Amino acid sequence: MAVSKVKIVTDSTACLSAEEISKYDVHVVPLKVIFGTEIYTEGVDITSEDFYRRLATRDPMPTTSQPAVSDFTRVYGELAEKGHPILSVHISSKLSGTVNSAVAARQELPRAQIEIIDCLSVALRMLIVPAVQAAARGLSLPQLKVSIGRLNSCLSTVGMLNTLEYLWRGGRIGGAKALLGTLLRIKPLLDFRNGEVKVLGRLRTSTQAMESILEIMKSRIKPGMPVHVGVAQTNASESALALSERVKATFNCAEIDLVELGPVLGTHLGPGFFGTAFYSDEEWRPDRC
Repeated sequence: MAVSKVKIVTDSTACLSAEEISKYDVHVVPLKVIFGTEIYTEGVDITSEDFYRRLATRDPMPTTSQPAVSDFTRVYGELAEKGHPILSVHISSKLSGTVNSAVAARQELPRAQIEIIDCLSVALRMLIVPAVQAAARGLSLPQLKVSIGRLNSCLSTVGMLNTLEYLWRGGRIGGAKALLGTLLRIKPLLDFRNGEVKVLGRLRTSTQAMESILEIMKSRIKPGMPVHVGVAQTNASESALALSERVKATFNCAEIDLVELGPVLGTHLGPGFFGTAFYSDEEWRPDRC
């Protein structure tokens, strides 16, 4: 009997479009965004445009909510009934309780083959397509977990926040606590490592941030080495576009993806964030398990 292909499950913070979800046959469990008593499902009944327009009013400030355990058991159960092993890849447990819901759902389905990966940064999206491609090549679930787990540890994620206020309000400020005293006077350059926020510098302009991001990328990528890059932003499309052009002109990009982060990540990062996530072919090769 043929072994069923591993299926990929993720959550809405991967910021996949409906077309991408269909193309890659990925199963997405959405998070919630809450404005006062109004609850919206990310990727279903609130668009990024609507979210950032409402966020600008700051009344009320939004919060987020992880998926229910039952949301995962439904998806896992349907795939397991068809004989599919499952790799479930999710937003960092330092930013959300989504991984906890996934783990609880796995415990309710002891016969299902389910492995869960806790993304170590805000670059969840960059793990999904490699996972889909590896599954299509026929990697087993244990092989896939090792391969994507290694990619997860290889990812560098660096970006500039317009303000620390949103991370502070959401309790996700981590290693950036040292900057609270100058919260409104700087634009912090942050490194997302091991699921936590590390402070790399204190900037005053987007131009300074762009130059700093490029220098950090140069320090972590060997000259000429093919690099995979995602440029992300929260209602900062002009800065992100300018950064992507600089990245393309500076590095040997195997691919570069420009994406607007959705309402959940927008709630925690606030408007005006832009940055890059990247890894080189030297750091991660999909044929090594």
